[in-house]
Amino acid sequence: MQYWLFKSEPDVFGIEDLATRPQQTEPWDGVRNYQARNYLRDDVGLGDQVFFYHSSCKTVGIAGVAEIVRASYPDPSQFDSASDYYDPKASEEKPRWYSVDVKLVERFNKVLTLKEIKANPHITELGLVKKGHRLSVMPVSQTEWQLLYDLAKA
Repeated sequence: MQYWLFKSEPDVFGIEDLATRPQQTEPWDGVRNYQARNYLRDDVGLGDQVFFYHSSCKTVGIAGVAEIVRASYPDPSQFDSASDYYDPKASEEKPRWYSVDVKLVERFNKVLTLKEIKANPHITELGLVKKGHRLSVMPVSQTEWQLLYDLAKA
């Protein structure tokens, strides 16, 4: 099992939205960064754990945990000309973008804020705390996962 952090803007799709979906499951689509795409396509696997991170909002931080319940598949939105995520260079034979399905595991009582994350001296490898790292999908080491999870639950 691997650990990840997925970013989403809660005014577009937040953890509360995931909680209201059938079986609390939803495709994680619309990723349009090649490195993040590569993680989804090549590395994120069934059963992996995901921190659900709210970005571009008043309280930026980790809002809860989800699990990967469907591994990588071509993101259907790339083929839909009505979608904001349509990519005219993508084809069914040569998809460019990938999705996974996530299922809610738990919502935290309060968001573990970016400020709190950055203040922890033991969190040093996570992309969030490194200058210039803005990926919407990023790996989290098992050690940092446990530290962050414990902070969130404290």
